[in-house]
Amino acid sequence: MIQRLLIANRGEIACRIIRTARAMGVETVAVYSDADRHAQHVTLADKAVPIGPAPAAQSYLNIEKVIEAARASGADAIHPGYGFLSENAAFAEAVADAGLTFVGPSADVIAKMGDKREARLIAKDAKVPCVPGYDGADRSDENLKAEAGKLGFPLMIKATAGGGGRGLRRVNALADFDTALAAARREAGSAFGNTDIMLERVIAPARHVEVQILADRHGTVLHLGERDCSAQRRHQKVLEEAPCATISQATRDGLHQAAVSLAKAVGYEGAGTVEFLVDEDGGFYFLEMNTRLQVEHPVTEAITGLDLVAEQLRIAAGEKLAFGQADVTFTGHAIEARLYAEDPANAFMPQTGTLARLSFTEVGRVDSGVVTGDVVSPFYDPMLAKLVAHGGTRDEALQKLSAMLSASTVAGVTTNKAYLNHILAGEAFAGATHRTNTLDSDEYTPPAPGAAEATLAAAALLHRALSTFRHQSLAGWRTVHHVPERRTMEIGEDRHALTLTHTRDCGDWTIDVAAGDWHFSFGPRDFKHTAIKGDTVYLDTPNGHVTARDVTLAAPEKQSKVGTGHLTAPMDGQVVAVAAEAGSAVKAGDLIVVIEAMKMEHQVRADIDGTLDGLTVAVGQQVKGRQPLATITPTNGAPQ
Repeated sequence: MIQRLLIANRGEIACRIIRTARAMGVETVAVYSDADRHAQHVTLADKAVPIGPAPAAQSYLNIEKVIEAARASGADAIHPGYGFLSENAAFAEAVADAGLTFVGPSADVIAKMGDKREARLIAKDAKVPCVPGYDGADRSDENLKAEAGKLGFPLMIKATAGGGGRGLRRVNALADFDTALAAARREAGSAFGNTDIMLERVIAPARHVEVQILADRHGTVLHLGERDCSAQRRHQKVLEEAPCATISQATRDGLHQAAVSLAKAVGYEGAGTVEFLVDEDGGFYFLEMNTRLQVEHPVTEAITGLDLVAEQLRIAAGEKLAFGQADVTFTGHAIEARLYAEDPANAFMPQTGTLARLSFTEVGRVDSGVVTGDVVSPFYDPMLAKLVAHGGTRDEALQKLSAMLSASTVAGVTTNKAYLNHILAGEAFAGATHRTNTLDSDEYTPPAPGAAEATLAAAALLHRALSTFRHQSLAGWRTVHHVPERRTMEIGEDRHALTLTHTRDCGDWTIDVAAGDWHFSFGPRDFKHTAIKGDTVYLDTPNGHVTARDVTLAAPEKQSKVGTGHLTAPMDGQVVAVAAEAGSAVKAGDLIVVIEAMKMEHQVRADIDGTLDGLTVAVGQQVKGRQPLATITPTNGAPQ
């Protein structure tokens, strides 16, 4: 058995692997970047080794440093988790060359299945149906455009080394092909160091269904059922469930058999996932194989009772699977929600900041790598937690998950929590009629928090300010009315003048808030989902997050900076494209700079018409949030 396991990853997956390894009596070693010095996976592991600066390329993606850390710590095996180096054939080979055990398939298998084009060819040979497309050897821009014309539209441009929705673009018309191809190549090159592209027809409407497999080195290949991952936004999975509730038994059996056949054909070893698209008639088409543990693996664990990480470690140690296909049973239904630090009201922009408060219900399963006080940095994926609910039926699991989300509190950063509950409450997901494009419709953006939350923020702030007064003088059965107090709270660019009155009656207290036509009363329970830091109140409301600042004694409102010609970075990240030249004429809406952060590209566009006189950044440069990027001088004079 493995004695000491180094985990070449971070966050919730590293913490999750540590828990299983510890239960199996295996020592664990964490690696960490400078930004993760105080991270939870570092705290939980038996040992921890620093591996470099915060950018992943200089730490978690540095093969030499990871291998060096394994040697220095005395580890005899490495688990890659998911993301980072988990599907990097060169890493698997380097681990083996170092005399260490790689928890996963061989480098050869990773290379074959990691190249989407080669994986398609292997699938075809194994008689597994594939999405119609172009996977030929000539991948020049000119030939790809010609093949796109032959395939017809809509179609998908897909990076052959891609994954996680990166290097993937939908194209609806030939006129849009060149721009989409350039973006896909740029993103693929940045993410995978490979700009090769293939084309596939769009199967729509469709469900995204994947099959979990386990294979040992003794020739046994089993399936652990399927997962439905159709709840996606722009090809990024949002909610996952097991089993798939909308396919026939014939389709289910076909998917399982196809996944096992493919795994056998490639000589697979370990835990892996074979992904398919399923059309409305039950026909299915191979998409890709992920040669690693999936983010959504907990739903499979919930319905099978198996620990996939434990099975990975046993397989890596050379053990035979201790059970056969007939021994795998499926109980109930499970649904997982991915809780991210992102702003659904602002194009799902990833968020950074300090978690002023983070708490979850004790019901259900929560996999998380952060706690209250941790910092969400711009360097890595902004996932905060995965919430998993298991029930006897799909409806029961859905209700449990909704309750879990509602009972959780995240304050300090904006998250997609309200968005997730908005999906769960919608007819499409509740009725299992959703498809891969359902969440891309406008109706799945939840309403933004309203002005009422501003009063709640003010009341919460007052609650803190008056705490000493309440405890000192408001005991007994007397009725006490505190003198009304005026406060001004700022939310975004808006300020709200409020009048607050505190009342204590028979041991209970309330705070009355008046603002224009509003009048609300709040008690202790209304402050469950809040946190206060200095003069700022963070609220986690049913409709989203609110950050309110007490500006009662602050200077008058600042003027809006909208449309000034001063373009700044929306967040920390790296410049991956500069679309305009200094001195050129631009119009409002023109693309100027593209910044990559947290696995997403963010476009910075001109906010006025004019001349691009100041351009302070170049491709490859790291920028900080709000850092000046460019200056646009309007035709009639200097920027305001």
